[in-house]
Amino acid sequence: MRFHVLTIFPNLLESPLREGIIRRALEGGKIEVALVNIRDFATDKHAMTDDRPFGGGEGMVMKPEPLAAAIRQTKLGLDGSHVVLLSPQGRQYNQAKAEELAGRRNLILICGRYEGVDERIRHNFVDEEISIGDYILTGGELAAMVIIDTVTRLLPGVLGCEESVAQDTFSRGGIKYPQYTRPRDFEGFEVPEVLLSGDHGKIDEWRFAAAVKMTMEKRPDLLAEMTFSKQELRVLKKHGVRLETK
Repeated sequence: MRFHVLTIFPNLLESPLREGIIRRALEGGKIEVALVNIRDFATDKHAMTDDRPFGGGEGMVMKPEPLAAAIRQTKLGLDGSHVVLLSPQGRQYNQAKAEELAGRRNLILICGRYEGVDERIRHNFVDEEISIGDYILTGGELAAMVIIDTVTRLLPGVLGCEESVAQDTFSRGGIKYPQYTRPRDFEGFEVPEVLLSGDHGKIDEWRFAAAVKMTMEKRPDLLAEMTFSKQELRVLKKHGVRLETK
C-alpha cells in the first residue's frame, strides 16, 4: 500500500509518521508514504502555488499548474492510482470508505489550502473528494494523516491483534462494547461479573448487547443502518435491550 501526499507543507506530516503503528508499518514494509512538495513543481522564481481568485473575493486559490504537474509526475510508473482531494466539499469520511480505500494499491492524497484548489483540477485530475467532518481545517494535511492512519490499521499484518479490527467501533455500524482492565475494584466501582466468568459464550453475548445499548444511548442515528438476525434479537431481549425492528 502506497500513500502519495501532495502538500505545500510536508514537514507537518513528518512527526506523526515516526510514531506508533504507522512507524511500525513503515519499518515493516506494510506501507510506503511519499511526501510530495507541490512547491517543487512551481515554475516561477518565488515558487508560487497560489494566486488571487478571478472575479475578486477573499483569500487565495491554489494554482492549477503546479498541482497538475505534481499529480502527473506522481502517477508516472504507478500500476493504477486513485486521486483524492481532501476538501470540506467532499463526501464525509467513514469506516466503510476506509475499508474501500484499503483495497487500493496507490492512493494520491491532495492537501488543499487557503480557499481551495482551482476548479479545473477538481474536474480533470481528481477521482473523488473526501471530507473528514463538517468543520474547517487550515489545510488537508491533518485529513490526509487521518486517512493514512485509518487505512493502514486495516491492512493485513499491521495490528498485533487482527481480531480487533472486526470488533472496532463502526466496523459493523455501531459503537464498540465497553472495556475494562485491572484492578477489578476501582474506588468501589467493580468490573461486570460476566467478564470474570471465563465463559466466552456469555461474554460474547454480553458484549454484543452492551455495544447495541451504547449505540442506542450515544449514537442512535447509527441504528438505522444496522440489521440483526433472529438469534441476535433473542440475545438483545435476554439482556433487556429493546429496539424497534425493521
